[in-house]
Amino acid sequence: MPRLPRVKQELYTKGGIITERDPDFCIVRLRMPAGMISPAQMKGVGEIAERYGIDQVHLTTRQTMEFPHVDPSKLEGLLSELEANGTPLGAEREEIVNVTACLGSRNCKFGIIDSVGLAKKIDTEFFGKELPIKVRIAISACPNGCESERLNEIGITGIRRPIRDPGLCTGCGTCAHYCREKAIRVEDGIIVLAAEKCMECGFCIMPCPFHIIKGTDPQFRITVGGHRGRHPKIGRHLITVNTEEDVLRVVEKIIYWIHRQASTGSLLPEQLDELEFDTFKREIAALV
Repeated sequence: MPRLPRVKQELYTKGGIITERDPDFCIVRLRMPAGMISPAQMKGVGEIAERYGIDQVHLTTRQTMEFPHVDPSKLEGLLSELEANGTPLGAEREEIVNVTACLGSRNCKFGIIDSVGLAKKIDTEFFGKELPIKVRIAISACPNGCESERLNEIGITGIRRPIRDPGLCTGCGTCAHYCREKAIRVEDGIIVLAAEKCMECGFCIMPCPFHIIKGTDPQFRITVGGHRGRHPKIGRHLITVNTEEDVLRVVEKIIYWIHRQASTGSLLPEQLDELEFDTFKREIAALV
């Protein structure tokens, strides 16, 4: 059993506090939705670390930070200062952990959706909710998948279908040149799209020199049951929706479904068939 110093033991029920290999110390994980913090908060994290004798800060794969080798007797003061800094205690156990996202349409030229804004909305609604299993949520603003969102229990991908006006298209082939999937070809001066190859990334829309190729409004493709770890799995497609409000509704339904039906002790992808995923998928489709 870990040899815990005199400290409020209920603090160890919080998922962001992790007992180290040396059980006299712990790791403190912070909460940073989409990995975004202000310069002032960044400075504050550094100053807090120094005050508590932490000589290094670890940047995690889930876009947050960890303080390693923390003396548990200092936890109460440390957590209070982190909260005041706007970088509070994070999550790590059977709960909704830090929501990750790429920079999205606010900054990236390939971004289709505002992944950062959506991540913050999801964080506000669901972060830290206790569940039978750990649930990771990741958002990529386009099918490039920079956040490996399909390798998360809940993944959200921004997509956009190209729309071409055959009467105006000159068949110059610029869109075919930019298509990474070779889904577009020119035949006798006419652009032909192989729909089965199209990733719906929208990359062919912006390069059109005559602005003839348009696109559908941004959509959100939601997958369930992905996992990294020792046995990676790609999440299964659940549904594609049109608005952020629809995304929040679907995520809420997924979390409720997991809360009611999932079992502890095994990963979500291992349980999908037992949880009657196909039935759940039909129920979700009927709601949206």
